Amino acid sequence: MCLAVPGKLISTSGDGLERSGKVSFGGIIKEVSLAYVPEAQVGDYVIVHVGFALSTVDETEAHRVFEYLEQMDELEEISGQP
Repeated sequence: MCLAVPGKLISTSGDGLERSGKVSFGGIIKEVSLAYVPEAQVGDYVIVHVGFALSTVDETEAHRVFEYLEQMDELEEISGQP
């Protein structure tokens, strides 16, 4: 199943279409493209799908989604570990 998952932006690099960032998904850190969210800043939460941040989301909503994913045991899919 493909999910768009919220994560916290912890660093950024590059400019324009080459802009990327490290995003923490509950402690699992992945590099993602920030080309679609030029307004995103370190500390913001972004919705990520297949390596691209698609939008920003507030912290409360991000935590709510993580709670749902934990209840469904879907966080394992994100980490790539059983």
